[in-house]
Amino acid sequence: MATLAATPALRRGRPWPLGAHVEAGGVNFALFSAHATRVELCLLDDDGEQRLDLPACTDQVWHGFLPGAGAGLRYAYRVHGPVGDGHRFDPRRRLLDPYAREIDGVFAYADDTTVPGLHARVVDDDAFDWGDDRPPRTPWADTLLYEVHVKGATRLHPGVPKALRGTYAGLASPAMLEHYRALGVTALKLLPVHAFLDEERLVRSGLSNYWGYNTLAFFALEPRYAAGQAKNSPRDEFRRMVRSLHAAGLEVILDVVFNHTAETDEFGPTLSFRGIDNASYYRLHPDDPQRYENFSGCGNTFKLAHPRALQLTLDALRYWAGEMHVDGFRFDLAAALTRDSAFLAAVAQDPLLSRVKLIAEPWDLGPDGYRLGHFPPGWSEWNDRFRDDVRAFWLTGGAGAGALAQRLAGSSEIFNHAGRAPQAGINFITAHDGFTLHDLVSYAHKHNALNGEGNRDGNDHNHSTNCGAEGDSSDPAVLACRHRLVRALLATLATAQGVPMLQGGDELGRTQSGNNNAYCQDNPLTWFDWARADHELIEFTAGLIALRRRFPQLARRRWLTGEGDGQSLSDIIWWHPDSYEISDVAWSAPDQDALGMILAPVSGSAVRQTLLVLINRRAKPLEFRLPPGPWQLICDTGAEMPFQSQFCRGSTALGGRSVQLLTQE
Repeated sequence: MATLAATPALRRGRPWPLGAHVEAGGVNFALFSAHATRVELCLLDDDGEQRLDLPACTDQVWHGFLPGAGAGLRYAYRVHGPVGDGHRFDPRRRLLDPYAREIDGVFAYADDTTVPGLHARVVDDDAFDWGDDRPPRTPWADTLLYEVHVKGATRLHPGVPKALRGTYAGLASPAMLEHYRALGVTALKLLPVHAFLDEERLVRSGLSNYWGYNTLAFFALEPRYAAGQAKNSPRDEFRRMVRSLHAAGLEVILDVVFNHTAETDEFGPTLSFRGIDNASYYRLHPDDPQRYENFSGCGNTFKLAHPRALQLTLDALRYWAGEMHVDGFRFDLAAALTRDSAFLAAVAQDPLLSRVKLIAEPWDLGPDGYRLGHFPPGWSEWNDRFRDDVRAFWLTGGAGAGALAQRLAGSSEIFNHAGRAPQAGINFITAHDGFTLHDLVSYAHKHNALNGEGNRDGNDHNHSTNCGAEGDSSDPAVLACRHRLVRALLATLATAQGVPMLQGGDELGRTQSGNNNAYCQDNPLTWFDWARADHELIEFTAGLIALRRRFPQLARRRWLTGEGDGQSLSDIIWWHPDSYEISDVAWSAPDQDALGMILAPVSGSAVRQTLLVLINRRAKPLEFRLPPGPWQLICDTGAEMPFQSQFCRGSTALGGRSVQLLTQE
């Protein structure tokens, strides 16, 4: 359109699909609002704004067709309606389309909250050529997740072109692809890439929401991560990233935030949902509809119990899986999505969504909010029990050998029901939320002063240790202790049933100086410091991943039973250092600081070797008596050369704070 003055009148159009869609001869606009009395479409250009009433309303969807319009048109809405009793209509405010594919403009907190800011841009969804892109479709049992921040991973990488550092394009650059390949991971789990806002408190403190868990628009990409080269839109750059990662055999998992929005609490900005239909999109307090039920801890809770809010969420997921080719989703505070809603059932019956990887963070802050193990077949869940018990076993002594054995065996007491497989559990020792692996063994306490909250934020219960010195140290004994513990923790993750997730940067030895809640630190504190990367640790981590992929018994598709098939060993045997099977009584012994795990070959597998995993959390070495026969030591986390092979018979010297892997034909 040359000028707004030349805009023709709106025609009636259709109430579907929701959003703005390019069609033959123009653009169709459709916006749901159950309680609006009038909706104005605002057309924007450099000359200003033109308002056109949407001429029709069908089944609570306001709609109109604009002849001659096309991709690139900038638009927003002004919505009229009642005030009070949970309604927050204000036509002075220009509102973002919940179905916006691209966001334009700049938002700034101001005393005058009606100042125009963000708006949407019409896109042509058929304009991108995917070529021969094919999803890897890696089986869950073969999956190894790598949690990574788009900006943080590449911002300081010397091998990524400067113009691409911190961007979608940079994440799929040749240097990064080589790192993923060498490491052996199969999927990138991206921290949120949906368009988000920085909270007002952070902005006024000179900080920002680095993690991005403050979503503004469910369909739009965060433009801050786009390089913007060659006039590429953020969507095209993201799609090229996905295409490149797929070609390298890597899946793309998005961390999505549908539990709340960036409009926060009743004092927050009105940007989209609140001004379009507050009572339909949000859970309101039953005693005071001017307030929100805050099960997210972020001021509001999205109301998936409403069919249109549920539709919006499902439409967004289908958009990312279908049009953007992503391979799965990790749902932030997923318990909030299931409250009084048909979300789980809707996903289960959806022919597209039921086939992608689905990962729940299985809790929220509401009543009965801790839901670990309660998600249905087809879902995997972040297993914080694994994180806590493994940390407590190795670092504080707060968990015994029995608890560790449960986690190594796949946490069957949590996930073995309703036909779920061991891959229902996502095992992790660290994640974005908490200490890095380096800091986990270097700090006994959090150090979050830079966040501006008086060190009150972040978890106080980290099951961490400093090995005798808080933070940086040059003491050889302290450094040796940390070195051994990092290796032991990684080996535990690699040898446990379930799906392992590695926090990106842990393989580099990345530190955040003891900050265990670095959500607002968009600076070198959180960016990967490639110049100081621990290349020995990278190689060690890659070696463990290679061993895990080599032995199918480390990623069984069926639950361990402790029984054999009558012609072979039991699928799992727990072995005492004094050379006998551990009994029920021994599990509770206070001095049970070492154990062995014997894993028989998987029936039908080409790998016919028995695998023995030995664990010693004591500081002192231990003479571990082996089961009968010759054994080949293939990994010793306490050795200077951890993957140097040697044969053993009778016993092995198991160093303090270390893990060994041995095989037997």
